[in-house]
Amino acid sequence: MTSWIALLRGVNVGGITVKSAELRELFESLGFGGVRTVLASGNVVFETAEREGRAALKRRIEQALGERFAYDAWIVLVTWAELERAVEEFPFDADDARRQPWVIFATETAVIDELIQAIDVDPEVDPLAAGDGVLYWNPVKGTTVDTPFAKLIGKAKYKPLTTNRNLRTLQRVLG
Repeated sequence: MTSWIALLRGVNVGGITVKSAELRELFESLGFGGVRTVLASGNVVFETAEREGRAALKRRIEQALGERFAYDAWIVLVTWAELERAVEEFPFDADDARRQPWVIFATETAVIDELIQAIDVDPEVDPLAAGDGVLYWNPVKGTTVDTPFAKLIGKAKYKPLTTNRNLRTLQRVLG
């Protein structure tokens, strides 16, 4: 069995409402085991014994989400081990109350590389660090939509390719 986490992008914001119970039911109807949702921000933990590759699994889930909830569904799939590593390797002070500890997930490593190279960042404004398949970001609280990096990842180009989670949310997923 492989333990996966589906990180949905853009649910329960901007008019796209996906109730946790309905989300869990959908994943169970797809034949997944051990399904549980964490918080209302689109985090689904599930298991599969199928030999289906990540890309095919992602497409199948996105199609089911789109059909069931009538929206353009985008997800990033990570294994349990990948999520554990992303949390454990957070390079900034996660206890700094002045900052927001974010982990940016992408559908491909090349997207992380592109984001890093896209802009010159001020490390005080947009502290960034590349991780194994993720990008860590640690902006000052209250600036997560205003900084140059925030504006970059908010572009339409990155909507189907990325999603971000607060480190505390990821810790709850691993709970």
